[in-house]
Amino acid sequence: MEVFDAVRTVLAVRSYQNKPIRPELTRRIVEAAHLTASSMNRQPWHFVVVENPGLLAELGVVARTGPYITEASLAVVVVIEQSEFAVSDASRAIQSMILTAWSEGVASNWVGFFGLEAAKPLLGIPAELDVLAIIPFGYPTVAKAGQKKKRKPFQNVVHRERFGDPFR
Repeated sequence: MEVFDAVRTVLAVRSYQNKPIRPELTRRIVEAAHLTASSMNRQPWHFVVVENPGLLAELGVVARTGPYITEASLAVVVVIEQSEFAVSDASRAIQSMILTAWSEGVASNWVGFFGLEAAKPLLGIPAELDVLAIIPFGYPTVAKAGQKKKRKPFQNVVHRERFGDPFR
């Protein structure tokens, strides 16, 4: 899938088939995160790949907004160091993973952003690091590709030169 097509069609998915993701695709997904650019090349992130069904179930409990993690084939827990740019840098890495997975037919969704401290002891994450997000991955239960996205009209959010001047 072309990059723009992935961006154009990717959707948040919260229901997954009971179907494993090939190890080489799992590696490709997390490698996309690892290869993402970061401010001053500091790479203030760590990625914990969780495939154990028991751990996925526990993550689904501790992540109040993501009980569907339990259904996922795997989840990547995105951990950040204390850094001025860590949230921005790790967010870019998350998008790289989401788009890479989607281009191969694997769906995902961002879980968390706050309230994920309880995941730290489950995964042995040091106290000085923060859990930014948990990204579950799996094959969607319902075909999502090609569905129309609900977006504000382009002309309402894209401007040229000055705010309020339409981009044509």
